Amino acid sequence: MASDTDPPALTPDELLLWRSLGRLVHALPRALEEDMARTGVTMTEFAVLLLLSEAPDRRMRMSALAAGAGLTPSRITRVVDGLSHHGMVRKERHGNDGRGSDAVLTDTGLRTMASAQATHLASARRRVLDHVPEHLVPDLAQALAGITEALCRP
Repeated sequence: MASDTDPPALTPDELLLWRSLGRLVHALPRALEEDMARTGVTMTEFAVLLLLSEAPDRRMRMSALAAGAGLTPSRITRVVDGLSHHGMVRKERHGNDGRGSDAVLTDTGLRTMASAQATHLASARRRVLDHVPEHLVPDLAQALAGITEALCRP
């Protein structure tokens, strides 16, 4: 028996949205990884390279990079260490306090990101954007950004 504190049942449209999101969060990463396989970088690595390419001096605190990529501190460390192994990123002590580390995009990393960018953009269009009516993109973008922000708040 439902109590007064139970949430209301989902409408048919809400249920379709919820179930579709559940399938999407599993299917989309696999599809994007398949698309990126020929570039030599994973989607996660590409996201890190892209964030660093847009940062001032191509440098970010590891904690800010983790937050920007939606990764845990331990996961960003593993990703950056892997990229460092291939000469795409280097880690340096943070200049102001020396307690944290910065990730710095190298010229090799910038070239790798640039060469993978066309594949990434084609994947974004084919896998997602081509399926969303253009007039819905602004509202959908805002809604997804709001959900992401709420989930990523400490």
